[in-house]
Amino acid sequence: MITSKIISNGILRALSTILVVGAILYFLYEIQTVIVYLCISLILCLIANPLVQFLKNKLKFRNSLAAATTLIVFILLLVGFIFLFVPLIISQANNLSLLDTNNLQNQFMQTERSIEAYFNIQHVDLNKMLKDSKITSAFGIGYFTGFINSLINFLANMGMGLVSVFFITFFFIKDQDAFKASARRILPDSNEDKIINSITKINHLLTRYFIGLLLQLTVVFILYLIVLLIFGNQNAFVIAFLCAILNIIPYIGPIIGTILAGILTMISMIGSDFQSEILPKTIYVLIGFLLVQAIDNNISQPIISSKSVNSHPLEIFLITLISGITFGIVGMIIAIPVYTMLKVILKEFFPNNKIVSVLTERI
Repeated sequence: MITSKIISNGILRALSTILVVGAILYFLYEIQTVIVYLCISLILCLIANPLVQFLKNKLKFRNSLAAATTLIVFILLLVGFIFLFVPLIISQANNLSLLDTNNLQNQFMQTERSIEAYFNIQHVDLNKMLKDSKITSAFGIGYFTGFINSLINFLANMGMGLVSVFFITFFFIKDQDAFKASARRILPDSNEDKIINSITKINHLLTRYFIGLLLQLTVVFILYLIVLLIFGNQNAFVIAFLCAILNIIPYIGPIIGTILAGILTMISMIGSDFQSEILPKTIYVLIGFLLVQAIDNNISQPIISSKSVNSHPLEIFLITLISGITFGIVGMIIAIPVYTMLKVILKEFFPNNKIVSVLTERI
């Protein structure tokens, strides 16, 4: 018989559970920055694994020396990355400071009249459109100065984050064996082997995935660089590098990179004739970037991604698409790593399930 006391106890337990879950979620929300640092450090640790193993096994480095050497490599890469972009920022700041928006607007009007005369289309008042949209004002030096100030503030705030990430990464690399030993003592005996096997497989597959991702970005960077060098683009190396980094975001990243390449190409040619020089060169660069994306999307990306995590290219595409629709850009970025982790866990704990066996037959 259900009494009021049983009902009240059930309500109290439900409320207690809700409060505990809410408190945990609130706590995780408050320390979200720390969680991001941990995730970034874990990814760096996975990427560094081949180098660490080489230093320890081939060169006989101790854990501390191997971790310190790997961290120095990361720091040097970061410093090189920063010095790559300083010249680009200075160059584009100078270009924007010399920009004559009235002249640019006149060049747009001349281009519009040429198009009208060729195609005999209905007149479109670009002059009014530009004024209404305030596009020309966006090219002012004041806008760029504000952007630079925001960038400086962002970099200043990221200083502590970089120190924290490198500090955590050092100990992740140095003491990863000790962490695994501690995990063995904490884990329940009944599932200890399954959990350890899952962690080992996940570590192996994600290491391959992030190394494969770096390989893919390198291929895209080289192709972008070739396109920009063919058309004599200023700062070709830096622009190609930045656009290649944007490829981390599946499908959307390449589009953003192509638009960015077009904008930087136009800015780098300020002072030239818009119709005969700037516009044709920009179109050629955009076509070249689209060809690179076609190669990457249909050849390098499916092959590298599928081989690194042992999944079918169509499977990778569908998971990325679904994650993007459900969780946006962040979902697209983390889709493959999370899906790989889930597959490994499911195979380890439910190996006899027919659906799981089909999905994980390549692992």
